[in-house]
Amino acid sequence: MKPTLFVLAAGMGSRYGGLKQLDGLGPHGETIMDYSIYDAIHSGFGKVVFVIRKDFEQDFRDKVLAKYKSHIPMEVVFQSIDELPDDYTCPDDRTKPWGPAHAVIMATGVINEPFAVINSDDFYGRNSFEVLAKELMRPRDRKGDYCMVGFHIGNTMTENGGVNRGVCQTKDGLLTSVEECKDIAYNDNHEIVYTDADGKEHKLEANVPVSMNMWGFTPDYFDFGIREFSRFLSEKINVPKSEQVIPDVADALIKSGEATVKVLDTDSRWFGVTYVDDRPGVIANFADLHKSGLYPDKLF
Repeated sequence: MKPTLFVLAAGMGSRYGGLKQLDGLGPHGETIMDYSIYDAIHSGFGKVVFVIRKDFEQDFRDKVLAKYKSHIPMEVVFQSIDELPDDYTCPDDRTKPWGPAHAVIMATGVINEPFAVINSDDFYGRNSFEVLAKELMRPRDRKGDYCMVGFHIGNTMTENGGVNRGVCQTKDGLLTSVEECKDIAYNDNHEIVYTDADGKEHKLEANVPVSMNMWGFTPDYFDFGIREFSRFLSEKINVPKSEQVIPDVADALIKSGEATVKVLDTDSRWFGVTYVDDRPGVIANFADLHKSGLYPDKLF
């Protein structure tokens, strides 16, 4: 069974501004998402499901889906702050979405096969899709047999400012914890460092695995995800900017023993437009990838 690609496309780029999903960065105006869809198709994925905002639907169908429709089956689901489990009602003053973990459970009932989750505005690289597709097509005999792609942090940095990364701890190839480390940056010696909440600086080796929100799940995840989101709401529904991220759910399931998460190694180099100043470099990177022959002149 071919796996499905689930694309998180409901968010806005707060630091960069605007809808990064539609920013043309390739030689013919290709978006970062175009490369992800192309790589997914060529790595063995059989369907793409997008989660978007309802008010963005027509633009999305006209400018995005129209390109892919003859290449791979597609579906769209919607993330809304009002779409909550039965026992909960969205506070009147809530404006911020509930986060990526909430976005994933919007695909309940739509995805019935192993699936990958990615961000729409991150370039992950062909190899990362290949290793993830291969793992998702492996037979499974239990619930909670999940995976994630662990990128080497040195392959995910930008010269233009600090980045937030989920730094992974592993044992025997399985994820034991993900620590969200903020403002990771190069120091004057070009070492990768971050400062913790106590003001202490830590150095990270370039091959340390980090989560770039590239996960692999099976459909049993949806029941777990809904349950964990309900638990999140029971504590934080009235916290205006609270959100649940996917590592929160993975961490809870690992600690409860209900799931394992295999960390897949990749040599792919991530890039994206975290800052406006990243844009010229990303354009140059895509141009080089086309010149190298990895991508054809036009993707779609």
